[in-house]
Amino acid sequence: MIGKLKGTIEEIGEDHVLIDVHGVCYVAFCSSRTLSRLGSVGEAAVLFIETYVREDQFRLFGFETALEREWFRLLQSVQGVGAKVALAVLSTLTASELASAIALQDKATVARAPGIGPKVAQRIVTELKNKAPALGGDAGGAMGLKQELGEGVASAPVADAVSALSNLGYSRDQAANAVAAAMKVAGDDPDSAKLIRLGLKELAR
Repeated sequence: MIGKLKGTIEEIGEDHVLIDVHGVCYVAFCSSRTLSRLGSVGEAAVLFIETYVREDQFRLFGFETALEREWFRLLQSVQGVGAKVALAVLSTLTASELASAIALQDKATVARAPGIGPKVAQRIVTELKNKAPALGGDAGGAMGLKQELGEGVASAPVADAVSALSNLGYSRDQAANAVAAAMKVAGDDPDSAKLIRLGLKELAR
């Protein structure tokens, strides 16, 4: 089982990279996001690897971070999501964006990925909702609030503030992050007007 590759970039294709590790070249299939962050041919590269062994296939999938690899594994636990679809999701959304979309039960954001229809997007946000906090990446600080919003149990001031900021043109994720930050400085039992005001200050930074 190959867990990580450290070597030199030999070639970069549309959906894969060829890495030379001490004279042995490995083909690793990657998300477009990972490929875009690799260097140029001849430069050093490190990839976290998921190894697939099938009766008729041996394939390596490469990821920039271990967190991205964990999401790749987790996505495939959902019915209708295979390796190709999981890579499409990770090409479209960062780990933190994906975790936020799942916490917020935002199937429309997940459905932006090629090959993801409404039914599969719904299954992803429903079946993985309890996994989002652990794999939230840099969105972890606001994840609890996002889960409350997604489950419809957030307090009225919080829900109203997020709704108001969303109506101003911000994404639900941006609005939730701003309100989460606002709550840290708003004191006890802030009303929606205060959360909106502080949230706007956060968004203006």
